[in-house]
Amino acid sequence: MDAQSRGRAEEIDPADQWVLNPRTGNYELQLDRSAPQGQRSVTPRRRSSGARSGGPATPRPPKGPQAPQGPPSTPKPAAPENRNPAVPGPRRGETPPGRRTGRNRKAGSGGTRRKRFMVVTGGTLAFLLVGGSLGAYLYYNHLNGNLKVTDVGDAGTGGFKKDQPINILVIGTDKRSGAGNEGYGDAGSVGHADTTILFHVSKDRTNATALSIPRDLITNIPACPTKQPDGTMKTIPGQKGTRFNTSLGQEGRDPGCTMRTVKELTGITVDHFMMVDFNAVKVLSSAVGGVPVCLDKAVDDEDSKLKLGPGEHRLQGEQALAFVRTRHAFGNESDLDRIKTQQQFMSSMLREMKSKETLTSPKKFFSLAEAATKSLTVDSGIGSIEKLTNLAGELKSMDLKNVTFATLPVLDNPAEKVKATVVLNNALADPLLQMIRGDVSLTEVEKKEQAAKDAADAEAKAKQDALMQGPRAAAKDVRVEIYNGGGPGGSASTTLAWLQNSKGVTKASNLGNAPAKLEATQLEFAPNQADQARALADIMGLPASALKVGTADAGPRTAMKLTLGADFKGAGISMTAPQKAPDDIQRVEADKAVCAK
Repeated sequence: MDAQSRGRAEEIDPADQWVLNPRTGNYELQLDRSAPQGQRSVTPRRRSSGARSGGPATPRPPKGPQAPQGPPSTPKPAAPENRNPAVPGPRRGETPPGRRTGRNRKAGSGGTRRKRFMVVTGGTLAFLLVGGSLGAYLYYNHLNGNLKVTDVGDAGTGGFKKDQPINILVIGTDKRSGAGNEGYGDAGSVGHADTTILFHVSKDRTNATALSIPRDLITNIPACPTKQPDGTMKTIPGQKGTRFNTSLGQEGRDPGCTMRTVKELTGITVDHFMMVDFNAVKVLSSAVGGVPVCLDKAVDDEDSKLKLGPGEHRLQGEQALAFVRTRHAFGNESDLDRIKTQQQFMSSMLREMKSKETLTSPKKFFSLAEAATKSLTVDSGIGSIEKLTNLAGELKSMDLKNVTFATLPVLDNPAEKVKATVVLNNALADPLLQMIRGDVSLTEVEKKEQAAKDAADAEAKAKQDALMQGPRAAAKDVRVEIYNGGGPGGSASTTLAWLQNSKGVTKASNLGNAPAKLEATQLEFAPNQADQARALADIMGLPASALKVGTADAGPRTAMKLTLGADFKGAGISMTAPQKAPDDIQRVEADKAVCAK
């Protein structure tokens, strides 16, 4: 109200009280009927025209004896001097009501229509905006509600950094949950780590390696602290010389135990996990409209129910699940050949997800979002749509030609007459794992990407390489204190014994656990200890990046500081990553279609 500045006797200007009635679409005078004492109340005028009010006409009361009979009405206050008591008098400079010219009347009517149009349109737009925002919010919450989240404690890092590699463990469980999956073998199983892939994303986000770990690999499972449903913690005892797939589900082990097992097996710390079951294959393959596959021969597998002719097919739902489950259709009918088939299928699914047809289709986008969130169990570090979106943002620009699927190299278990399990092939596995730990791509990254990376690292690399140039001290003159900052338990003591007994480094000492954990092994030394550092780096197979030189010289009896990081696998195992993967490892390039044989 602005009447207070106009000097009105009652401090209210009725002309300011005309408002739009949303029920009728007309402007009406609405005054406060409970005005303070001494302030008159004005009764709104009733419309006399049905056309103007949007309803039937209201007749004027007849005069004199023709007045209608009925109960007496409440007396009204005295009307002001103007003829219509419901209409205020004109403001100064305004034409009184009823005295406008035709042109003014037309202009006034058009102004009202324009004003009404603007109000209605603005209100509709506001409603759509608010409704849209509410819809997005509700859908966001809906997707969040689809996710299943597991607290794995300190099994993972709890997050990822933009300037560091990312390691995600993708676990496919054989738990028979979901409609229609009860008939696939052991319906009552709590599930195993049936398909496990360690997905390593490079520091510069230009490439990735997806490393499959065979389910029947014989390995050691460490003790696993596991959060119970009531919130308490229970440590499940470790187990030596058992199948890798028992790291999940069995004895109550959760995905955090699988993460710990992978770290002990590979020396790579896992940041996060994502777990899916049989339903994920069915719903995701259907959401993208089918996954193209190629068969080199006809297949008729009674166990998986897969029956297809040779050539190309687009699989979804039950057929897609049968394709990734079959063990008797391809190769030598082993789990290792099934891994190849699964890698080919996942590569094709990635191509479909990144295709123009999928990215530009709202229907496919929402179907994928719904299917993916309903299928996923994740750790609390990525346990929301916002966090998963941030993670996806780190991967969105990666070209599929720089994504390689590989399998951890294994051999038939020599301890078995009937070959049912496998053991690590160290000759091939060690250099492959060193490459992943060293963030070396298995594919040829585009020259321009590699050039940019090399340019950024050139100065630091030159300094590191320069440290390796020069004389080496004799082993007996190397002084070093050894700390364990992330290696396997007992690494400091076993390294000390190895250096002293096998390499002649007699002036070494074990100082136990480091104050903080390190991802990569580090050797700190003074400038006048460079010859000792070079000698120790040669003995242990340390990369130049592990050498950290100080600014001031050390005293003659001061020891260097060697901190064994998470990349340390054991005394005598080189940590210098090769730049080329062994030729004999099994691999699939994500951007290439391959026919299953």
